[in-house]
Amino acid sequence: MEIVFVIGFFLMLLLTGVSLLGVIAALVVATALMFLGGLFALVIKLLPWLVLAMVVAWLYRAFTTPQGEAKLNRLKRKIRNLERNEWR
Repeated sequence: MEIVFVIGFFLMLLLTGVSLLGVIAALVVATALMFLGGLFALVIKLLPWLVLAMVVAWLYRAFTTPQGEAKLNRLKRKIRNLERNEWR
């Protein structure tokens, strides 16, 4: 379907009096802009997943290192105390 757009774009530029060199330059510039726009849109679309992966990696490192295990044990103790006190 995109090839129909490119052919139509090519023909319209030729019919309006733009030279063949100008048409090819316009196609190259349009292709580059669409490529960069597509990459930008892909990054925006994947951004929440990238942030989630960073958070998971941070949590994993925070609780699997020796200091992290101490933090995890403190957190478990706090949860046990809250459960014992019925979350009051």
